Amino acid sequence: MKNKQLKSLVLSTLLISCIISFVGCSKNNKVTSPLTRTESIMGTVVKVTLYDSDDEKILDKAFDRVREIEKSVSINKDGTILDKVNDSSGISPVIVDDDTLTIVKKGLEYSNISNGLFDITIGPLVKLWSIGLPEERSPQQGVPSKEELDVALSYINHNAVELNEEDKSIFLKNPHMIIDLGGIAKGYAADKVSEVLTENNVHSAIIDLGGNIFAHGKKTSGENWKIGIQNPASSRNDILGTIEVNNKSVVTSGTYERFVEYDGVKYHHILNPKTGFPYENNISGISIISDKSIDGDALSTSVFAMGVEDGLAFIESQSDIEAIFVTTDNKIYLSSGMKTIFNLTNTEFQIAN
Repeated sequence: MKNKQLKSLVLSTLLISCIISFVGCSKNNKVTSPLTRTESIMGTVVKVTLYDSDDEKILDKAFDRVREIEKSVSINKDGTILDKVNDSSGISPVIVDDDTLTIVKKGLEYSNISNGLFDITIGPLVKLWSIGLPEERSPQQGVPSKEELDVALSYINHNAVELNEEDKSIFLKNPHMIIDLGGIAKGYAADKVSEVLTENNVHSAIIDLGGNIFAHGKKTSGENWKIGIQNPASSRNDILGTIEVNNKSVVTSGTYERFVEYDGVKYHHILNPKTGFPYENNISGISIISDKSIDGDALSTSVFAMGVEDGLAFIESQSDIEAIFVTTDNKIYLSSGMKTIFNLTNTEFQIAN
């Protein structure tokens, strides 16, 4: 995808990131203060904080790994491997690297599991709306017309993606198809950073890619990390409650992240590949807690699309996946595993189940 400067998205991710309750290292630990680095990569703000190491080279390796993934699949850079796949839609297969192959394969799995509610070929629709991007539709252009939406929707079909693991190639069978991995690539990157930290004997760290938090290991004290869940009714880093986890991913997504307003009506960025419009339900925010951030990333969209009732039922059918739903009327719905570890701190909200 072209013209990919996402300054507005970077600013929004600064606002929506989960709030982490950091603590200092123990007196017996050689590290006297956390080692942290923040950079803008993959159209978001990437922050990694090490609590049991002061080795800058480890951070070098971690950020180099994210940049590798950005060069392969980012929607924010031109000339990526994913660009080549999209540019060859309807023409020929393209040989890809392991990162691209792995992310697309996982994306297709969730496209199938969700019956297309999450669809990695949603690119034409994302490009048409461009919500939160520099090429966003102007007030004069307004909401896309039915004709424009019909054209974009006709190009969306995850079943027309041919993935050949033997020769590591991807082929988009129909012309004008566009794979957009914006709903899953950050999660993959967070997982890979965690792997880098493990390989370098880091056991206490926080990885933050916008709304994707990976609590790597435990605090140096041996306690769990305390993660704050964003209040979707607030534009600031206010929280509505906290959870305590270790070695878990917490991915938060919601209608407050990016939106555009036409004629007094707000349209958020979580688009329905069936209708062409943003999903309409009473969910304002959702957090997915999982072992792998790539799963949490994809599920935060898929489960949002299902709504509270079906979404909760789906989460309960999955192993090692938990969720927190926040609705527009300030009610919170928790999956069974969250009921014992979620602590409500904002009296404007109430737990409904």
